[in-house]
Amino acid sequence: MAKEPAQESILAAVRARPVLGWSHHIWLICFALAGYGVDLGTKTLVIKSLTPGQVHNFLGGWFQVQLLFNPGAAFSMGVGSTVVFACFALLALIVLVTLVGPRVDGRFGNIVVGLLVAGVAGNLTDRLFRAPGPFRGYVVDFLGIKYFAVFNVADMCITAAAVLIIIWLMRPRRVAG
Repeated sequence: MAKEPAQESILAAVRARPVLGWSHHIWLICFALAGYGVDLGTKTLVIKSLTPGQVHNFLGGWFQVQLLFNPGAAFSMGVGSTVVFACFALLALIVLVTLVGPRVDGRFGNIVVGLLVAGVAGNLTDRLFRAPGPFRGYVVDFLGIKYFAVFNVADMCITAAAVLIIIWLMRPRRVAG
């Protein structure tokens, strides 16, 4: 099976980057561990403290805290595809840790990859270790914004990484020459 030209160039670009030692990745390690730890800690606290479905409103109802178990993806889409999401997350985590992470350079790149690792690992942990069972586990969501979605710290890490990537792509560039 032949790879698409875009896939070839992405893989070639990743492979072309040198693998750097762990000391070049302090930001990545710190953000990954901190994000993952805060995600697991808040989920543990929420499960111990809240009754599923009970809504606690703040800021006039614009912000809610409620315990939900989400078998789907963002906005509870793909409820019947939990195993697919778990496999995709596992693959994404492996790629981030083995291919992308060791080759990322600079503080910005390390922070972005650290946030992605934290977010993917946090939700994957739920998929692997929560009921109803391995690769079918429900993700714990508990933070809500009125008229939007209910999410967790792992989702915030992934979203923050996406926003940082967009900002980086929109930055002014100098024309070589």
